Amino acid sequence: MKLATLLVALILLPVALLHAQDKPSTLKLTQSRLNDTLVVTHQDTLAQKDLYDVIRAVFNKKGTVTNKGTTVIGTKPVFSVLPAVGYTLQTKLAVTLSGNVAFRVAGNSRISTISSNSAYTQNKQIIIPVQSNIWTAGDKYNFIGDFKYYKYPQSTFGLGSDSKTANENPMDYTLVRFYETVLTRIVGNLYAGAGFIFDKHYNVSEKGNPDGSVSDYARYGESASTVSSGITLNALIDLRDNSISPGKGFYAGVQFRDNKSFLGSTSPWTSLVIDVRKYYHFPASSNNVIAFWSYNWLVLNGKPPYLDLPANTWDQYNGTGRGYIQGRFRGAQMVYLESEYRYRITHNGLLGGVAFVNAESFSGAPGTDLQGIQPGYGAGMRIKLNKVSKTNIAVDYGMGNQHSKGVFVTVGEIF
Repeated sequence: MKLATLLVALILLPVALLHAQDKPSTLKLTQSRLNDTLVVTHQDTLAQKDLYDVIRAVFNKKGTVTNKGTTVIGTKPVFSVLPAVGYTLQTKLAVTLSGNVAFRVAGNSRISTISSNSAYTQNKQIIIPVQSNIWTAGDKYNFIGDFKYYKYPQSTFGLGSDSKTANENPMDYTLVRFYETVLTRIVGNLYAGAGFIFDKHYNVSEKGNPDGSVSDYARYGESASTVSSGITLNALIDLRDNSISPGKGFYAGVQFRDNKSFLGSTSPWTSLVIDVRKYYHFPASSNNVIAFWSYNWLVLNGKPPYLDLPANTWDQYNGTGRGYIQGRFRGAQMVYLESEYRYRITHNGLLGGVAFVNAESFSGAPGTDLQGIQPGYGAGMRIKLNKVSKTNIAVDYGMGNQHSKGVFVTVGEIF
């Protein structure tokens, strides 16, 4: 296990060293350059406004707003909570409770976060996710968790990025997910470790293709209940200045997943996820940001259950594939690229905007080639929910091929 962990860590080391050559004065793998070292200064906080400032101003009889709250993130948790009614392609109308909590362990430079976007929807979906990113004292260990309970009626459209919307196949299932990864510092900002990963789908059913033909789901191998359970080997470099809303820096993560029958998996299979992100201020003297994202999710061998195959918007934070309904594309190989430009609308930071473009390609069943490239594009607004943690409400309108379009709402940036 130690040798395998080291090999995975070494995958990212050349990337980090090449990246460090780009700007050696700021991106060295040294302990002194940890991300999130300073989220916001007292002066910056006073100059900025968020949704809580607006609410206080509305209910303040004198019409003035005082700022006596926390101005930096320390050991005292900083909460951002938003109950709302929203609409997305995969949920239709939804009653949601979204938010996060950010804090530091005493003496840490890095911020720990716990976030959730829970909902009950018009499609009778129950969505309860909890993601956590916890740093221990001295930033020695990083615990990354992903826990989900979904009661989830959702359509599938077949395998591959050449699949057609006319083949919409309504499905229903319940998902229970438990992921936990533990990383430890190897050198500087390079971390490596291992984890346990578990997905169970049960009460799985399909309605079938509208024209009565055999669906890709049935052809692939239908089952009322499946389990994918195994270990992961992980490596991570995080040089972002802020993990909630990055303004500059670099992030790269690698996850090798090995599902084993003796751990309860329906079938053995392995996969690899490579997640790389880069952020620049553009123009350099401004607070505007241009961001780039590459997300590649590849089945290496074996045959995963249909619902565990790579699919758009099924990455850990449900960010890939804006412009398409979740699960619109599914297959054994997923290659994904996205770029987004983020800019301020108001000087006080309360309102901002984004424009984005992405492209994705999927294969069909394991052993098949990648199919056509499907583009997505759109624009959106950012409303500052919490100026201390730099948490935004993200409201985007995305479009894609075959008349795909819709609203996408979340708390925090997509990537």
